[in-house]
Amino acid sequence: MNKTEEFDYKEFEKEALSKLKQGVRLEGENGILAPLLKRLLEAGLQGELSGHLSQSGETNNRRNGLSSKKVKTHYGSIEVSTPRDRNGSFEPELLAKRQTTLGEGLDHKIISLYALGMSYADICDHLSEMYQLSISPSSITAITDKIVPEIEAWQTRSLESVYPIVWLDAIHYKVREDNAIKSKAVYCLIGINREGIKDLLGMYIGQAESARFWLSVLNDIHRRGVQDILIASIDNLKGFSQAIEAVFPRTKVQLCIVHQIRNSLKYVAYKDRKAVVSSLKEIYQANDKDQAEKALARFDEQWSRKYPYIIKSWLENWDRLSQMFEFPDMIRKMMYTTNIIESFNSQLRKVTKSKRVFTNDQALMKLLYLVQMKLFENVGPILGWKQIMAQFIIIFEQRWNIN
Repeated sequence: MNKTEEFDYKEFEKEALSKLKQGVRLEGENGILAPLLKRLLEAGLQGELSGHLSQSGETNNRRNGLSSKKVKTHYGSIEVSTPRDRNGSFEPELLAKRQTTLGEGLDHKIISLYALGMSYADICDHLSEMYQLSISPSSITAITDKIVPEIEAWQTRSLESVYPIVWLDAIHYKVREDNAIKSKAVYCLIGINREGIKDLLGMYIGQAESARFWLSVLNDIHRRGVQDILIASIDNLKGFSQAIEAVFPRTKVQLCIVHQIRNSLKYVAYKDRKAVVSSLKEIYQANDKDQAEKALARFDEQWSRKYPYIIKSWLENWDRLSQMFEFPDMIRKMMYTTNIIESFNSQLRKVTKSKRVFTNDQALMKLLYLVQMKLFENVGPILGWKQIMAQFIIIFEQRWNIN
């Protein structure tokens, strides 16, 4: 590279500092970085051509002027003068011949904005305002579609053979389908593996939540390698427990106590709520099953005439509501409620609340996938896992070490 082709880093720094003192912004049109990036790119391309001419062995080849093209960058659009050679054999690596976007920066920016729940129109406006880039919604769709193969690989990845606890729940969204807006259920499963690390085992889009679809979900994770679930925590959807036991017959299924209480309080007059809640606490906060059943009997005696549906529901579901009493406190606290997966669903809602209707299932899955990637990155073992694991191993000794 000769003197005229070199990039002067001292000049780069001097000019940047001068413009910063003048209040010139870093990014966007007329910002500091765009023209400096243009100079850096052009110097680099000239250097690549010099190396090509000296190493190619083409004795009759030489420089053949410049061509110009607009390149979209993270710092705005810039006009770059790219050098040519007479023989047309020069293939630059820094900025390929037909490349109009510098690196993956812009794609990553668009995908990150989409992951925040922004609509395509909002992303277009943001890029125009911040970077003076004019990008159509169809182009943004094409960029976000780049993660579809990644989603497909994630949906079919192998899972571990044993999960000590899995929480299962569904969240609902409006999706446009067949020229109509339909309510779709997204079936989610969060499991803790034997190292105590939480993982989202899968998300599946189906119609209104049903035990039949849950059965297909459970069969899918079984095909992907799950041989055993020690404890499953669920709400009281009709047939849900039976669907789990059809695929994983030895799983202890615990109905969510919080859901049971909410359903019970629907039928309670306001003036009785405090007393009813106090009576219910004696049941689910009991030290053991025997004590809990005595509290249940007292509840029956006190409230069954006024609220017969409540006691009927507790008695019908008691076998699955009381599974937690078989376990020590540390495990009991993890399994008695589906709060872990409801908290995850709440995080999804925060991001998706601006999306009243999704254009299709794929648009919904793209956004949910990006959100969960952020939520589950750098997840470590849950607090106190070594002690909890020791208890699991004692209770489930024969099932813990399935490979």
